[in-house]
Parts: sequence; structure tokens; C-alpha cells
Amino acid sequence: MRVNILAVGDVVGEGGLRMLSRHLRTLRRLHQVDFAVVNGENASGVGITPQQAQEILDAGADVITLGNHTWNRRQIVDFLEESPYILRPANYTARCPGRGFGIFDGPRGLRIGVMNLMGRVELSPHLENPFTTADRLLAEAEERVDLLVADFHAEATSEKGAMAWYLDGRIQALWGTHTHVPTADARVMPKGTGFVTDLGMTGPEQSVLGMRPEQSINLFLGGVHQRYQEAPGPCKLESVLFTLDSGTRRCLSVERVDIGD
Repeated sequence: MRVNILAVGDVVGEGGLRMLSRHLRTLRRLHQVDFAVVNGENASGVGITPQQAQEILDAGADVITLGNHTWNRRQIVDFLEESPYILRPANYTARCPGRGFGIFDGPRGLRIGVMNLMGRVELSPHLENPFTTADRLLAEAEERVDLLVADFHAEATSEKGAMAWYLDGRIQALWGTHTHVPTADARVMPKGTGFVTDLGMTGPEQSVLGMRPEQSINLFLGGVHQRYQEAPGPCKLESVLFTLDSGTRRCLSVERVDIGD
């Protein structure tokens, strides 16, 4: 059976939330999406609140994934424990609240496993190794899921690419998040895993990673750091559609689905 999974790039600020609310359900209908995973770690600019998480779920997301800004809004801590539909990176230590892996109901009774992992290069060397964490989760999930996908929230394209080769044939789709810039390398790996280095972002288009350009310019000119503010103006939604075959457990195609205001 063919299963269409839509992975949506990092939602940034109120503009990103509005864009998602206006367009995600329409995209689901147009592309016959069976399951949608949305990275929401920048819904507050940095971090996410329970209310924003609920807005993303209400907009049509089946699962929310997070990343290095998971803990920037402390209000989310209890929500991570209470809701099974939001994941934080699995390679945070076991002392951290929440979970990094979940099994969710897909179409016609299929069980879809979702992993959330975070890279260590230029992010945090204190995380557990994402590669061995993936091994552990795969061993735990092997007999419990029909399809398995992963959001790898990482800075380095080399780390994302290495993870794709490492998991090729072992999971059905892997996408990168965090850099907010969409990549043009969407493809099916030799052993059948769909992969793209970065989904991009959902939020202000005339910006630097969703934030006011003048703030980044000031920083690179050597000015004093200012608290980032969401950029005004039109928004975009960047995502990738993975078409999977549940029988062969291979990805059949990977295509970008990007829209603007």
C-alpha cells in the first residue's frame, strides 16, 4: 500500500503558525497526505508553548518534532509528558522529560514510527550519540511498526548525509531540519530510504531564517546581539512529500512541496 507522508519545515513565529493553519489541510487534500509531521521548535521564535503546539495539531499535524530550542519555553515541559503527539530529540538524556520516539496510527491500521534525533556537530556535544540512539530505537521498534521515519535536527549537512547512509534500508524516510534553508537533494537512497538534507522553514519569506534581516546584519558587522524578532511580510511553507510502500518498506518518491502567500 502506498502511504504519503508530508514533512513540514520548522515553523517560525506567529507568521509560520498562521501559514500552517491556512494551508496544511489544503495541502493534505491536494496531495492525498496520509500523515503529516511538523517541526515546531521555533513557533515562539525560539521554543514552543503548549498553546502553540496545540495550534499546530489543530492545523492538521499528526506529530510535532522539536530540536535544540526544545527547552527555551519552560511551559512546554509538562505538555511533553502529557501529549504523545509531540516529540523532543531522543538523544537528550533520559533525565529530560518527554519522549523522542512514538508509534502512531496511520491509514488502514498501519503503525507509523516517528523518531526525533538531534545532531551534535555545532549544536551540543553533551547529547548522546544520535547514531547509536537510532540503533537502540530501531531495535526497540523492529516488530512494532510497519513504517519508520525520522526528523534529524542538525546543523552540519555532512552529519545529516552520514545519517542517511547509516540508516539507508533500515527506515523508510529521513529528513533534516534546523538550518531553515531548503535543499535540492531530495532523493531515494540506494537501499530505499527517502532523504532530503533540509526541509526549509514555514514562516516569513523576506527574512534571515524567519527573523528581521537587519538584526543578523548588525550581528555580522560586530554589533551587540539583540533579541531576535520575527520578520514582517509574506510567509512561505516549505515541506517534502515522501511516498512510501508499506509492502516493500521502501520509499518510492521524494518531492518538494513549497508554497508562498
